[in-house]
Amino acid sequence: MREEGTSSKILQGALVLSIAMVLSKLIGTLQKIPLQNMGGDVVFGIYNTVYPFYTLMITVALIGFPAAISKFVAEDAALGGRERSRQIIRIASVVMTCSGILFGAAIYLGAPLIGTIIGNASVVPALKASAIALLFVPLMSGLRGFFQGYQDMMPTAVSQITEQSVRVAVMIVLLIYLTSVGASAEHIAAGALFGSAAGGAAGLAVMGGYWRSYRKGRHMAAGDMSSAGNERKDRQQSLSLLGSMLKYAVPVCLGALAISLVNLADTFTMPRLLKSGGAGDAGAMIQFGIYNRGMPVVQLITMLATSLSVLFIPALAEARVQGDKQLVANRCRLSLRWFWLVGMAASIGIAVLAMPINIALYQDETGTSVIRWIAFTAVGSALSIISAALLQGIGIVKAPAVHLLAAAAVKTLLNLLLVPQLGITGAAIASVAAHFLAAALNIALLSRRTGLRISTGTIGKPAAILAGMALAAGAAMLAADALLSAIGLHARLTAAAASLAGAATGGAVFLAGAARTRLLSEQELRMLPKIGAPLAVLLRKLRLFA
Repeated sequence: MREEGTSSKILQGALVLSIAMVLSKLIGTLQKIPLQNMGGDVVFGIYNTVYPFYTLMITVALIGFPAAISKFVAEDAALGGRERSRQIIRIASVVMTCSGILFGAAIYLGAPLIGTIIGNASVVPALKASAIALLFVPLMSGLRGFFQGYQDMMPTAVSQITEQSVRVAVMIVLLIYLTSVGASAEHIAAGALFGSAAGGAAGLAVMGGYWRSYRKGRHMAAGDMSSAGNERKDRQQSLSLLGSMLKYAVPVCLGALAISLVNLADTFTMPRLLKSGGAGDAGAMIQFGIYNRGMPVVQLITMLATSLSVLFIPALAEARVQGDKQLVANRCRLSLRWFWLVGMAASIGIAVLAMPINIALYQDETGTSVIRWIAFTAVGSALSIISAALLQGIGIVKAPAVHLLAAAAVKTLLNLLLVPQLGITGAAIASVAAHFLAAALNIALLSRRTGLRISTGTIGKPAAILAGMALAAGAAMLAADALLSAIGLHARLTAAAASLAGAATGGAVFLAGAARTRLLSEQELRMLPKIGAPLAVLLRKLRLFA
């Protein structure tokens, strides 16, 4: 009975956290649209230059401690203890608070130097504004890890939603105010980045409330500290515990850094390269802003891939423990095929609908050709994400991070080679290549370790379905655009309606074609963990399976 209760609690917690992650990422992704609409491409460019650097600094400041806190607290809870958990959170809180202050001060004071390295002085106010968030975010993340260790996901879920909501609300209020008083683009972008600090403070306040409730509920006395006679012993225990946490946390941190470095390649190369091409500071930021227009749409696809990928890690781990190599290989093959198909469909769909999407979201069609290139990072990143999850499922944790580092190096090199020749289009091509490289390296390793065989002989059906989907989406888009333009609907509303019509039609054709041609059989679909059986039932009800 106790095991069933624990499993139920874990599943409930996973569901709560998954919903919160999807909502918070959705809010965080979509907030870039009003940022560009209200601030313009210069502000959008500055924001997208600074934000990856801010993310990197947050990752370094956390040192992987939230994951370590969660692990060590969970182990302590399993043994029925709580004193060690209190010691864990005390040590981690001190370390992460000091780390946040240190890195926050380094960014704030070093902002002019960082701006010089990036090659654009207009990022300095935004860098200083982002530094304030490091006073709040590390401690907030540590407290989240503490409650996750007890399988209590609600505090993390509530704080995530609160953090993102406050961040976006403060950003929009400051955008409205700063644009109304005629502030410079640099200071408007700084206002937008200040939203991260406000969100971090709000998230920390929520976690502080849960922590106070926990203390009261567990009767943790404020004076529950070691006696003077045991000070030396406690200090030794604390140092030993800190060492153990660092051994676990540092590899986690390095893995997270690899993801940040792929995005950071653009921050440290593009502004300087665009400026050297004669664009100037403002011109470089305008071009960088246009380059980033397609990112929010693609990030919706990668967000979905990330959310679904967590389902495959326990499913593969279970098959590996059972020693069923054939099941491991089958699940890997099926997962890769499905994510490749969905990623390819999404990439082609975004490319076909790039112009109305661009007008609907950003008011004009500038940079539509770049969005078409950026669209194909969706399939590369989807494959990279799912293949990394599959590797983790069979116990290979470090390799995906190394492959991402290789992708970041290739992205940087290709930026240096292509941006001077092709501008932001060259950077988009470099992004596509980098994501496909990470995916290819992961899949190659997966094939060697699981005996997976990737067949390239049956590409006729997928190609026909994807071509039919593209034609259907394009036809629906043109028909909707012609009809709504004829009745005089506003250009942005027309573009939005044409985008939705194309996406809905293309999606329906893809799903129907995949089912009708047995590209994915009902039996194969049911093998997908958690989501396969319900989706198979839905398609059978729609009579897409015979």
